[in-house]
Order: sequence, then structure tokens, then C-alpha cells
Amino acid sequence: MKIKKEVPKIKAHTYYHTFNTENKREYINMTDIVRRQLKESGITEGMMLVSAMHITASVYVNDAESGLIEDIDNWLQKLAPEGPDYNHHRTGEVNGDAHLKNLLMHNQTVLPVTGGRLDLGPWQQIYYAEFDGQRPKKVIIKIIGE
Repeated sequence: MKIKKEVPKIKAHTYYHTFNTENKREYINMTDIVRRQLKESGITEGMMLVSAMHITASVYVNDAESGLIEDIDNWLQKLAPEGPDYNHHRTGEVNGDAHLKNLLMHNQTVLPVTGGRLDLGPWQQIYYAEFDGQRPKKVIIKIIGE
């Protein structure tokens, strides 16, 4: 007797969210947006990619504590300060620091989905970090699983 093994059906869900920040640099907790999309997807086991679709923004996971966010911003300003004459500025752009901040913070994060829930640690939150804002920028949320 042959036993037929059931292969799980993999689903995918894609959502684009646009941020238009009031400030040039801004840190936005987007955990609720991500959780809503997971619920809408119906996926219970899988992985989720959250990615900034611009080279002057980032997505990261960390604590939602205002002092820490200020520390992150200060740290980035020390490593990639606004204003110096970056070589990138020769192109007519004046956002060389924002490109470097993106490299330091990364543009995306991959998150586990377990039991229909975002499988984060107790203090972890998902943040969108904008380094050259005051204009519309997109983030993609891509969830793949069963």
C-alpha cells in the first residue's frame, strides 16, 4: 500500500506601504502594520520579508524605547554625519549621509511566522528608519508560507 504524502500548499502575500515623513530623519514603529498584513495573509507558518524600497531608508528590529531610538540616531550621525562634502554630492544629490546610514542599518529584515503569529522576542518591534525623507517612500511586506 502506497502512502500518499500531503504536500503543503505554499501561499504568498505582498503588500506595499508608503511612508511620507514630516522630517528628514524619522523612526517609525511599523509593527502593527506588519501584524495586520500577516493576519490578512492567512499564513500560519512561514517567513516574512520587510524591506525598504529606497536606498536612503532602512528596516530594523529593536526595542521601542525613545532613549534607544535617540541613541541610534546619535550613533548614525557620528558615523555618517549630515553635511560633509561626500563624493556622492558631485552628482547633484546632497544625501550621501543617508546612503551610508542605510548601509549601517540595512534595508530589510526577515521574520519568522509561527502559529499564525509574528514570532518576535518580548521587546522586539519592527521599525522603518527614514534618512532622507519628506517625500513618499515605499516598504514591501512579502509573506511566504502555508
